[in-house]
Amino acid sequence: MQNVIGLAAALSVALTAWATEAAEEPPTVEAVLNGVVALRANVPTDARTAQSLGTQREGHGVVIDSDGLVLTIGYLILEAESVTLTTNAGRTVPARIVAYDHASGFGLVRALQDLDIRPMPLADSAEPRIGQRMMVAGSGGARFAIVAQISSRRTFTGYWEYLLEDAIFTEPPYPLFGGAALIDSAGRLAGIGSLFVNDAPGPEQYGPGNMFVPVNALKPILAELIEGGRTQAPPRPWLGLYTSAAEHGLLVGWVAADGPAEAAGILPGSLILGVDGAPIVGQEDFYRRVWAASGPGDVLSLTLIDPAGKPREVAITAGNRDDWLRLKPSH
Repeated sequence: MQNVIGLAAALSVALTAWATEAAEEPPTVEAVLNGVVALRANVPTDARTAQSLGTQREGHGVVIDSDGLVLTIGYLILEAESVTLTTNAGRTVPARIVAYDHASGFGLVRALQDLDIRPMPLADSAEPRIGQRMMVAGSGGARFAIVAQISSRRTFTGYWEYLLEDAIFTEPPYPLFGGAALIDSAGRLAGIGSLFVNDAPGPEQYGPGNMFVPVNALKPILAELIEGGRTQAPPRPWLGLYTSAAEHGLLVGWVAADGPAEAAGILPGSLILGVDGAPIVGQEDFYRRVWAASGPGDVLSLTLIDPAGKPREVAITAGNRDDWLRLKPSH
């Protein structure tokens, strides 16, 4: 708690200096933290992600404009049918889903009533350096904020066909990480909380912490997300494979029901060795090869060893993940 108070004091000084330069009244630390709101989403039981992510999802979001636009982590609102926001003052308001972006991991919702909250400006998330102290905050004010240190910055790959450039990793871990705000000393938002990890210092280095999605990944696509609910970039090919790194390849943990991998007859326990005749080296290499070689509807050849130990070449027709998900019209 002492560290939080110390960082809050430093944040207050920084805000005062910033406001003096801008000839504006400095926002208080309380006003900055009021920008983080609680978010609750209700998801139908027949949603594709209901079993893995639950039907009652709770986390946080950050108000980023004066019209109640809230930035959060996308999995909280994925396939949701309703969303509510609760301010630090205890006021709960309904919100509508504005956008979900699988490539970055971000989600956007907009409050349907005035929140009366000062929006949090976006930082240049390329600036925070390894070793720098930041504040991690969920909804609820200073009692739910901690001081964290940036442990590493690197590419992150997720087993759900996800790759994020320049992810920010912090220590110690913040337990209520979903949608939490990573705030710099000027009271600006640098990242949105996504995951708990055991390797925050780096690959194969033990250190419990969190992974944050940097806000610079939002800036080039924000206008498109607000206007159309998704970016104008062509959708990436999706295989419906959930994998983990293994010696010489990727081990298939499970496949998406009704997805491309299931249709191709790929079974859990298979070991993927290559794409279109070229060997792969880890998840990052696998994703980049698949995404560079094809789009939804294209056929790829995967070299694998099936669970019975038999080498196989499997033709798989890539799909579109958005078509597979049971997204609501507001997405």
